[in-house]
Amino acid sequence: MKTLLTLFFTVVCLAQPQQVKNFLEESKPQYEARMKWWSEARFGMFIHWGLYSIPAGEWKGSTNHAEWIRTTARIPLTEYDKFVEQFNPVKFNPTEWVRMAKNAGMKYIVITSKHHDGFCLFDSKYTDFDVMAAPFKRDIMKELADACHKEGIKICWYHSIMDWHHPDYLPRREWEKDRPIAGAEFDRYVHHMKNQLKELLTNYGEIAVLWFDGEWESTWNTKYGTELYNYVRSLQPNIIINNRVGAGRSGMEGFTKAGQFAGDFGTPEQEIPATGLSGVSWETCMTMNDNWGFNKNDQKWKSTEDLIQKLADISSKGGNFLLNVGPTSEGVFPQQAIERLRELGDWMKTNGESIYETKASPFKDLEWGRCTQKAIDGGTRLYLHVFNWPANGKLTVPGILNEPKQAFLLADKEQLHLLVRRQEDALVIDVPAKSPDPINSVVVFDVRGSVDVTTPPIISAKFDIFVDRLDVTVKSERESFSLRYTLDGTTPAASSPLVTGPIRLTSTTIVTARCFREGKPVSGTVSSTFTKVSPSPGASVSGLENGIQYSYYEGDWNVLPDFSKLTPTKQGDIPAFDLSPRNQPEYFGLEYRGFVRVPENGVYGFSTDSDDGSRLYIDDNMVVNNDGLHGMKEVKGAVALGAGSHAIKVQYFQKGGGRELKVWLEGVKGEKQIIPETMLFHQK
Repeated sequence: MKTLLTLFFTVVCLAQPQQVKNFLEESKPQYEARMKWWSEARFGMFIHWGLYSIPAGEWKGSTNHAEWIRTTARIPLTEYDKFVEQFNPVKFNPTEWVRMAKNAGMKYIVITSKHHDGFCLFDSKYTDFDVMAAPFKRDIMKELADACHKEGIKICWYHSIMDWHHPDYLPRREWEKDRPIAGAEFDRYVHHMKNQLKELLTNYGEIAVLWFDGEWESTWNTKYGTELYNYVRSLQPNIIINNRVGAGRSGMEGFTKAGQFAGDFGTPEQEIPATGLSGVSWETCMTMNDNWGFNKNDQKWKSTEDLIQKLADISSKGGNFLLNVGPTSEGVFPQQAIERLRELGDWMKTNGESIYETKASPFKDLEWGRCTQKAIDGGTRLYLHVFNWPANGKLTVPGILNEPKQAFLLADKEQLHLLVRRQEDALVIDVPAKSPDPINSVVVFDVRGSVDVTTPPIISAKFDIFVDRLDVTVKSERESFSLRYTLDGTTPAASSPLVTGPIRLTSTTIVTARCFREGKPVSGTVSSTFTKVSPSPGASVSGLENGIQYSYYEGDWNVLPDFSKLTPTKQGDIPAFDLSPRNQPEYFGLEYRGFVRVPENGVYGFSTDSDDGSRLYIDDNMVVNNDGLHGMKEVKGAVALGAGSHAIKVQYFQKGGGRELKVWLEGVKGEKQIIPETMLFHQK
């Protein structure tokens, strides 16, 4: 019956296209108002749950699978569909799940309504591949949404754009030789997906976030993403949608490339950005162990200490932390996850004020921990997250120009004041000999006015190595300061040389700089080492022809394999680095070998921009390591070369999703270009 209904509703949807408002035209105040609860929440729970919890990461003796098991173990649909008959999580208790999240200090839950395998955890009239076809026959999304609404937790859906089960989704997996694409229509699949999203956004009350994923395959594009964004918001105008609705995400770092449609927030995966990003909303999603879905053999659990410090780190950079749990096939959280949630909750009960409704740290670097902040009457409240408690009882807050109001321990119910005094650019707080919390003790530090912090100067040069000479620049983000420097590793003083322009180096040097105002230091110091090197001599190689040699391999890898131990499918030569030798769109690798000829002595920059992993070697030395699964990602390196020919080797592999390889060269005179064919050679 559902199959007939599916066909009927698909025909109706195709026959009656709707005009949808362009929600991208909202103003900045409208966007900020819509994002307010999310920006203040800071902490949420991710839940990956589905049929893949039944094999629990194991298939035919291999134990390294999880939510991707359908494709990583290459399980045919006829086999995978049998899991539906086994899905009966009788221990599932939505109220218990929600209360565990709430007690951990989490403000929202994002759960997989449908993952890449296509199985739906909700009652959908557009498919038989859902929870109602399983023995369980309960709408999991309905029960969890009701529990969240009752407990005051925001319920959010994860929904996969990619679908390995639907007959109209393209592309097929490369290994699925039994699923022909004849008759498949991707646009028909998109309409199917919209029909299911309408169910999810009209049958379950308010949905706070739609967290898309699986957008990286070639069939999805910015046009589809923009239309889907507007369609979802036409159903729930206040909903928040991540950037994976579009097609411009730059790998696991999670941010959308400049100029492309970015949704409402970025999604770094399994990593935390090195610095805060002013004016950009983002959320780090991360597993508690190594897998998103349940894997019974995965015991690599992150410690509670690590998770608490990651929460503080992310908050200090203005981001949210979406921490994952992968329930078992019975519908319960792993005991290790339960313990960590309880311990996180214990810390949050005392210190949650330092996380919720806070903004990013005004400090670029604090050697003892992290900082969050919020405005208070007449000033600013700084929450100093101290990971490394000072043994001497002196907590130094560097580069702060404000006058202090008060300081106390957040764990101290009596809020006894701590002594604060100025020491040059810093304020020093006297703290007890013993920390209140060995993981993360929070010191509340109130200062007058908007926080005014001076960061150390920025020292930069084209590269950190040079052959003959190098010009180094020293700059400050603020114009009202003078900059002074030393070249012998000592701390700059008021009598040290003044920065008036580029600093010319002719030998290996440590450059140290500091900001001054009216002869007094107003920032910490910063140092950078620049090393003089001898260039690797160029070779004069006979019998060279333009172009490079390649060896082509086929296989399924998550990192670059050792090509020396593999037998190539074919070999040959091509004019430059490209993927033209491939026989198939996915699951292949290439190793290129040849020579690059440089015109003069100097330091040269090389970089690879690839999806997936790549490495670049010059004269058998690795210069660029861009290995691993990711979207297009550029990694740079530098090497000193003498004029002449140098051996170059580039390795690349492609698993799934997008595929591209660019190899760049930055010359001595600063020009950056794809390595031209005229510079590439190989021996006959």
